[in-house]
Amino acid sequence: MADFHQSRFISTLHRLKSDCIDGLEKHLEDLVHFRPVALVLPCLYRDVDKPPMIKIREELKKVRYINEIIITMGDTNKEQFLKAKEFFRDFPLNPKIIWNTGPNMHKLYEILKENNFDVGDDGKGRSMWLAYGYVIANNSSSVIAIHDCDISTYTNELLARLCYPVVNRNLGYEFCKGYYARFTNRLHGRVTRLFITPMLRSLRMLVGDIPYLEYLDSFRYPLAGEFAMHRDLARSLRVLGNWGLEIGILSEMYNNTVPKRICQVDLCEKYDHEHRKIPGLVKMSTDITKAIFRYLTIEGIQITTALFRTLQVNYLRIARDIIERYEHDALINGLKFDRHKESLAVESFVKSIGYAYKDFEKDPLSINLISNWNRINSALPEFFDILLEYVEKDNG
Repeated sequence: MADFHQSRFISTLHRLKSDCIDGLEKHLEDLVHFRPVALVLPCLYRDVDKPPMIKIREELKKVRYINEIIITMGDTNKEQFLKAKEFFRDFPLNPKIIWNTGPNMHKLYEILKENNFDVGDDGKGRSMWLAYGYVIANNSSSVIAIHDCDISTYTNELLARLCYPVVNRNLGYEFCKGYYARFTNRLHGRVTRLFITPMLRSLRMLVGDIPYLEYLDSFRYPLAGEFAMHRDLARSLRVLGNWGLEIGILSEMYNNTVPKRICQVDLCEKYDHEHRKIPGLVKMSTDITKAIFRYLTIEGIQITTALFRTLQVNYLRIARDIIERYEHDALINGLKFDRHKESLAVESFVKSIGYAYKDFEKDPLSINLISNWNRINSALPEFFDILLEYVEKDNG
C-alpha cells in the first residue's frame, strides 16, 4: 500500500521500501536494550506443526531482538498439549507455553471466580489476556507484540515493522496496529471491506462525526490480529472475550491513551491466512456491532430502535456502492471477483446488525469484558506469583 495518506486522528507509517529490513532489525537490536520485547503467539492445537507455524518458526530463528516468546494455547487437551510442547522445543528462546484449558489455569479461574472476577469462556481473548498477565508478572519485557499463527505469508519483515514504532522511544508511540492488503487471486477481508467500513460510515452519517467513530474509521484494517503495545497499557486493558476482540482493543486504546500515541503500520506486501465461511463471519460481525454499540453508549449516543432501523438501510446502500468500487479495483488488478457472493455477504451482514441490536436492547451491559490486570492485582496481590508458578509447572 505505497502511498502517503495520513488520517486526522492517528499516524500511518507506510511501507515505501522493502529492502530496508536488515537496517531496521539492526537498529531494533540496539533499541531493545531499553525496551525489551515479548512476542505473544495466540494459537490452537490445529495451528501446531502446520506450514504457517513452521514458517513462523523458521523466520523467528533469524530474529535477534526478541527477549521472550509466549505461546498461549486455547482449546487443547493434555495429549495435544504434550505434543505442542515437543513441537515448540525447536522454537528460539525456549518459549513459555500457557495451557489455557489445563488444570492449573482452571485453578486460577476458580480463584478469580471466588473473588467475583469473570474471565469468560475459552477463546482468543482470554488466551491473550492471560499472556499479558504473564508478561506483566515476569517483568522482563516492556513491549508486547502479538500476531496470529496462521499467516501463510509470514516473514521477519512483518515482525520488525510491527515492533519498531513502539520500541523506538523517540517516536513516542505506545500502541501500534498492523495493516496490510489481503488478497490472493481475489480480494479477501470481507468483514473489514464489506461490513466495518460501510457500517462506521453509516454511523457517522447518522450520529455525526464524533471523535470515537472517526478514530475507528482511521484504521486501514481494524480487524488485523497484529499489534504491539507498551506493557503499561496492557495493565489497564480490558479484553473482550468474543469476536469483537480487535475492535474492543482499539476502543480501549481510545479510552486509555491519546491518538498521538497510536499509530498503524503497513506490515508487508501481501498477507494471507485462514479464510472463514459466512456463518462464522456473521457471528463475528454481530459481536463487533455489539461492541461498537456499547462504546457508542459510553460516548453518550443513544442506541434507539429508530437509529437501528435507519442504520440497517443506510449500511445496505453504502455497502452496495462499495461492492461496485471493489469490483473495479479487482478488474484493474486482474483479480477474480464474484459480485453475487459479495452481495450475499452484505445481506448476511445486515442481518447481524439486527441480531446485535436485539441482544444489546435486552442487556446493554452483557458484553463480555475481562477485568484489567491493575484491578486484579489490586484485589489479589499474590495472583501474579501464582500465575508464574502454574505456568512453570506446565512447562516443566
